[in-house]
Amino acid sequence: MTRDVQTVQTWYPRIFLACHTRHVSRRTSPHGLSPNDSNLLAHLDERRPISPSSLARHLGIGRPAASAAVKRLARMGYVRVSRDPRDARVVHLTLGPSGAAAMRGSSVLEAERVRRLLRSMPPAERRAALEGLSLLGQAAHRMMTESDGA
Repeated sequence: MTRDVQTVQTWYPRIFLACHTRHVSRRTSPHGLSPNDSNLLAHLDERRPISPSSLARHLGIGRPAASAAVKRLARMGYVRVSRDPRDARVVHLTLGPSGAAAMRGSSVLEAERVRRLLRSMPPAERRAALEGLSLLGQAAHRMMTESDGA
């Protein structure tokens, strides 16, 4: 397992450094998003809800800061806030369709750089890499929601 951990720790930063977006601010972002806003959106899913407190814990920010960001992003139409049908006290957050588009447009990974990276790979390697990345992302989402009780 140590070697597996080392593999992720070695390769993830290289991917990030090769593809990360050059620094932007909320004013210069085409979608009006700061890097922190984009990071928050990247932790939401269009179908699988997460609670606001779980999101705040995962991001390492206080609940008031998370609440303010979620309210602003919900007003912009990027985040959907809904109540659990079984318990109206429980709030669920999901990524709205326009939030998904905004996140893609303001991701920490620049779309053109990612395209160049993917085009540089033979199709079979690209499919395997994307499948592996998808599996890691799904496991990360499960870990985040199961450990936080969301």
